[in-house]
Amino acid sequence: MDLDQAIMGRRSVRKFSDRYVTDDEIRSIIEAARWAPSWANTQVWEFVVVRDKALIEKVTGTYAEKNPATKGSLTASALIVACGKTGVSGCYGGKDVTKLPNWYMFDLGMAVQNLCLKAYEMGLGTVVVGLMDHEACRKILNVPEGYEVVAVIPIGEPAAPAKSGPPRKELASFLYCNKFGDPF
Repeated sequence: MDLDQAIMGRRSVRKFSDRYVTDDEIRSIIEAARWAPSWANTQVWEFVVVRDKALIEKVTGTYAEKNPATKGSLTASALIVACGKTGVSGCYGGKDVTKLPNWYMFDLGMAVQNLCLKAYEMGLGTVVVGLMDHEACRKILNVPEGYEVVAVIPIGEPAAPAKSGPPRKELASFLYCNKFGDPF
């Protein structure tokens, strides 16, 4: 699979088969996340793989009511909980030096994208869940102070073939040259 095919073909999957995703497959997926770039190579990501069905139910119980990923999360082979270390990325001497605080979110986003693309390449499906009670999930998983639960990523074999994706904006509607608003 080439990169364009992976980028354009990956979809959010919310229905999984009962195929077990192996530990080696998960390690391979996390290895792809490990190679994401980060601020000053801080690599602020931490991942918790949740396999225990009772714990999967508890984590899924932190999702907002009517979250469309709830049903799929309960049938996923595993949940990968993406956490970020705070106070490091975008910081010098423990102080934010970028206008936008929480730069770890950017770093973690790149790692999660790598993770999702690698899973897709391997024939697996993922969806990134963020509509949840992050603090409750943090407590359930014993994530220590100084770290934030950012997203839950259910993973498994898709139960059905992917449909075509939603339409995308035309490049001319968001691509500019030299100044915002000047066409490229």
